[in-house]
Amino acid sequence: MSNPVATLLALLALAPAAAADRPRDAPIERIEMAQLTFHSRIVIRIPRMTDPHGSRERPDRPVRLEEKRGPKCVPLTTLDRAVITGSDSIDLLLETGERIRARFDDDCPALDFYPDLYLRLPDDGLLCAGRDAIRSRSGGVCPIETFRRLVERR
Repeated sequence: MSNPVATLLALLALAPAAAADRPRDAPIERIEMAQLTFHSRIVIRIPRMTDPHGSRERPDRPVRLEEKRGPKCVPLTTLDRAVITGSDSIDLLLETGERIRARFDDDCPALDFYPDLYLRLPDDGLLCAGRDAIRSRSGGVCPIETFRRLVERR
């Protein structure tokens, strides 16, 4: 993505230096054009929790979770935090109280070493299975295969 204002400002900043190399009365022999392209990348940091049930208090009885069919995509605006549940998945805790398990294509042991997870901000604002990946600070990339919704087993 290029920003036309930034490109124009960069060219204007270079203009005085180019004009200083030439005497005022010298004829213009040739015109050189240049184009600058600026790319930006936004990375989102997801805080990681150590408590597997999303609460600092211990429940009276253990919560048993069951996987159900999940969404194809999760809106990033609802993402609150993440819990690493194994080398092949993480649980995403949403602001709505929902818990979504992101299953990876393969094991992703690199997520255990640092306290945060990262992901690149997609243009549409959705984290989608089969398209996006969770990244570790050490540089590991874990492609998301599917999302599963977690509900309390009755």
